[in-house]
Amino acid sequence: MAEITTKRAYRAARRADASGSGPTLEERPPARYPGATGAFALFGEVLLVGVLVTVAGLAVITLPAALAAGIRHLRRYLNAEASHARTFWQDFRRALPGGIVVGVAGVVIAAVLVLDIGLANSGALPGGAAVSVIGWAGLVAGAVALLAAAGSWAPDLGWRAAVRSVPASVTADPRGAFYLAATAAFVGIATWMLVPMIIPALGCAALAVVAIPTRRGR
Repeated sequence: MAEITTKRAYRAARRADASGSGPTLEERPPARYPGATGAFALFGEVLLVGVLVTVAGLAVITLPAALAAGIRHLRRYLNAEASHARTFWQDFRRALPGGIVVGVAGVVIAAVLVLDIGLANSGALPGGAAVSVIGWAGLVAGAVALLAAAGSWAPDLGWRAAVRSVPASVTADPRGAFYLAATAAFVGIATWMLVPMIIPALGCAALAVVAIPTRRGR
């Protein structure tokens, strides 16, 4: 009986250790992301963020605000802070005024680049292949800038400062910019293959923006 009680106490201690609700069983460095105690729970949170960002960004011009709110939500979750759905919507409302301006500018730039790519592929423009490559590069660069700005946005910072910080962040971490470009390409390809895939893709994009600047080896 005493042995059974000891085993039960040990299992309870392990659960408390893993969840962070009790004392640790052994000394170890603090976890980088204390909120990410389970892979499946993190996967579920990423999917939830994907749903929230998709719903909030349906108008397209609201996508920057939705991404900023989703990134902040995941950052809170990973840091074991309060990360309820209502805090996402609070951030979204605060990010919306300036985010709409960023969204409109992004839509206009993207439309011009897509038009150039279409004309280049039709043969109507001289040097069409080069124009097409420049157009695609511009779309990827714009997506990287959007992700970087959304990751830098904070209520006390604002969108103007977040956008202005993009060149410095790219220069300081060019490999991270490449990872953001790969993330943007993943979202685009996944959505092109199957439109509903935009939901988990946007959640993964928000997670990437949080994780890339703090990756190991920097």
